[in-house]
Amino acid sequence: MTDKTLHIVGGGMAGSEAAWQAAHMGVDVVLHEMRPAVETFAHQSGDFAEMVCSNSFRSDDDEQNAVGLLHWEMRQAGGLIMSSADKHRLPAGGALAVDREAFAQHVTARLRALPNISVEYGEVTELPTDGTWVFATGPLTSPALGEAIARETGTDRLAFFDAIAPIVYADSIDMDVVWAQSRYDKGETEEEQKAYLNCPMTKVQYEAFIDALLAADKTEFHDGETATYFDGCLPIEVMAERGRETLRFGPMKPVGLTNAHKPEDKPYAVVQLRRDNALGTLFNIVGFQTKMRYGAQADVFKSIPGLENASFARLGGIHRNTFMNSPTLLDDQMRLKSRPNLRFAGQVTGVEGYVESAAMGLLAGRLAAAEILGRDVPTAPQNTAMGALIHHITGGAEAKTFQPMNVNFGLFQPVDGLKAGRRGRKDRYKAYTDRAKLEWTGWLANFA
Repeated sequence: MTDKTLHIVGGGMAGSEAAWQAAHMGVDVVLHEMRPAVETFAHQSGDFAEMVCSNSFRSDDDEQNAVGLLHWEMRQAGGLIMSSADKHRLPAGGALAVDREAFAQHVTARLRALPNISVEYGEVTELPTDGTWVFATGPLTSPALGEAIARETGTDRLAFFDAIAPIVYADSIDMDVVWAQSRYDKGETEEEQKAYLNCPMTKVQYEAFIDALLAADKTEFHDGETATYFDGCLPIEVMAERGRETLRFGPMKPVGLTNAHKPEDKPYAVVQLRRDNALGTLFNIVGFQTKMRYGAQADVFKSIPGLENASFARLGGIHRNTFMNSPTLLDDQMRLKSRPNLRFAGQVTGVEGYVESAAMGLLAGRLAAAEILGRDVPTAPQNTAMGALIHHITGGAEAKTFQPMNVNFGLFQPVDGLKAGRRGRKDRYKAYTDRAKLEWTGWLANFA
């Protein structure tokens, strides 16, 4: 290795993307990964960029959706995560879903194929005093490293709880009850229009399901530990506790769907399943993150019409996620203010979601590599999706109430001069994305 070396800790979405970007800028990269030697609750392999919660990168609409715009920006920057997702894409209506195992294997192979990336396996437990580093350890940052960060920053680690949805074997689903259809038949091809499996419920069945959900045995937390959840990934039983109709207006909403077996019957609620691998042998239950204990899960989920004989490849679960109070700790180049040789990226900085994590890795990798090469590159423009996110986590958010955030148009600065005909939400979002694409293209020119 030369002295122009970037050390990256963590081989998840953010770390993988940071390594890819920095290596393509000509910097030598050492990627430190503790798995599989040190296991986590959620991971099942030692592959990079393993998807543990869902197999979806959410909407791919780059004109009307902020996360779709983030997809576009990453593709324009030659992002590894997006190119790998595109290669292993599964039908999912307007969403970008992938075969998670093939996706992770592809990311791993692409990174290992680069001659200026080396991998060191083992746990990093301290913050180094020299060298240039990016810490992308994610929400499952190890306790030892978490303590090191806490000592350096002088703050207690913040945390919320995240939940995982179960996965069902396709051949155990009763297709005489269940039908294939994307909501509102969304998708350009028949395969996309039938990307989801739908389990219908009558009102009686729904009420019984809610009763079972509320009564089920659930995971308890340690003494003195408060359960704080990220609203975008709430356990279904927590949603049910907020009101008996909450699920019916959330992941179990019946709108935009017609029962192919009984077109005249309008379901009171619908449970959707989304394909989880390219073979179509696995389906995850959409929005059904849970903190129920394993035995209770099997009983409750088998009460869903069409899943009476379901066999589970993986049951759901809940785990503690760690993130920093980035508005007080990081500068606009993602550097730790007290240790400028250290950058942080991904979910540990307080962004939420696979795409957002990878995007912060992309920025951190490029900014760190530019610094090593002696190039002065400004942070991403605030009017871009990436810029809106980084502005939020490094100063735009209120530090006292800082919580993980997905990208959304609420983080964008208003577009000046919208004409009367462009004041609707659709036109406003298009104005946001048009402006963002122009400014993102201009920012990428810094690396030409």
